[in-house]
Amino acid sequence: MAAGEADGQLAESRRGEARRMDAIVLLKDDHKTVEKLFKAFEKAGKGAHKEKQRIVGKIIQELTVHAYIEEEIFYPSARHEVPETGSHVLESVEEHHVVVWMLSELKNLDPADERYDAKVTVLIENVRHHVEEEEQEWFPQVRKALGRNRLQELGERMGKAKADAPSDPLSLMSAWA
Repeated sequence: MAAGEADGQLAESRRGEARRMDAIVLLKDDHKTVEKLFKAFEKAGKGAHKEKQRIVGKIIQELTVHAYIEEEIFYPSARHEVPETGSHVLESVEEHHVVVWMLSELKNLDPADERYDAKVTVLIENVRHHVEEEEQEWFPQVRKALGRNRLQELGERMGKAKADAPSDPLSLMSAWA
């Protein structure tokens, strides 16, 4: 089997997984991916500027896509279908606003800049707080209210929407303005 053919089969397999994966599982998987990147950044040495820049580039990409699918699909659905999550959704959108601003600053900041590590550390703290609130406080409410079939339907839409996500974090700023 040729490498391209194997890649195609892997991509098709992943699309199939996205169709079966429910929205909350998809979001939690994204959270795990980003946490691994955070840990890699934290392990990188003080002078590992190129490595840190590479990791932060991946963090920017992952968080931009993640915020996009949450704000375009998951949050509106949760807010509409599970009204008691409304305040959680609004708080999460505001947390995204802060994170997106930080991502846009990091995108253009030299990793040798004395503020770089501090900015990434604050970003990590903010995202970890955000993830904890989602996973502990309101994802369980959404799971209980929506059920498996609806969450799988949302998960399929979110998986497909990842391909349409912007690459520039600042393009997310207008979604809930």
